Amino acid sequence: MRRAPAARNIRAGDHELGPGPVIFGILNVTPDSFSDGGDFFDREAAVAHAAEMLDEGASVIDIGGESTRPGSDPVSPEAEIRRVVPTIRDILAERPDALISVDTYRAATAEAALEAGAQIVNDVTSLRGDPRMASIVAGAGCPVVLMHMLGEPKTMQKSPHYEDVVREVRDFLAERAEYAEKQDVNPLNIILDPGIGFGKTLEHNLVLLRNLDAVVDLGFPVLVGASRKRFLGRITGAETAGERVAATVATTVLAYERGATFFRVHDVRANADALAVAEAVRQAQTFRR
Repeated sequence: MRRAPAARNIRAGDHELGPGPVIFGILNVTPDSFSDGGDFFDREAAVAHAAEMLDEGASVIDIGGESTRPGSDPVSPEAEIRRVVPTIRDILAERPDALISVDTYRAATAEAALEAGAQIVNDVTSLRGDPRMASIVAGAGCPVVLMHMLGEPKTMQKSPHYEDVVREVRDFLAERAEYAEKQDVNPLNIILDPGIGFGKTLEHNLVLLRNLDAVVDLGFPVLVGASRKRFLGRITGAETAGERVAATVATTVLAYERGATFFRVHDVRANADALAVAEAVRQAQTFRR
């Protein structure tokens, strides 16, 4: 298998991310996320879980205050900020060196989160959801994740259709990166995400993962977030999200082999261990007896 060329590192504040694999630990401070809705809605539980993920190998804690699961409804900006900002402050009070990403498409939430100490913006709409978001990211000089999503969470899984899913996702991400640069976002701060599970069938997800190097070849770091998703359960028969850890690890290693370097996961230790082995194999030197 041809391994795509390594993309450049990302700098977030004092943190250098790369060249090896980087894990974003998922922290949903919501009552209704598909995998762990309500588990970390309590702020004390959220802070404890963030610390646990950091200890298990997460480089980034990715905090979201609105569920983007299929069929989900949006929350108000005020509610999202109330969920996210105090959690960021509490995590940084406990772990001052923690690197935090805010998972939002709203400029007001991103702005408040960055002021509270977050240093990365993860936007599932690729700067389309709020006309102010590009200027917030550009002004902050922070990394931003640009993700592909067909439609919106409420309707994205209702018969998604593509003529060529790899080409269309690749072209979309190339256009959004170009747009971001035109809005004065530093190209060195751009991370691309093909949006596994966001407006894609099982087949779409598998074809994207198999051909991930088409996105990597755009020259930006690539993030993959397949963690615990329903399509993995369709393959393995695992009905509950928590039973899909091994399947998630498989997608993580396969994506790493195809050039992805950022991985957004719920189960940090399992994925970190798998990536450590994959990285060791990749770095192994040929030798003779």
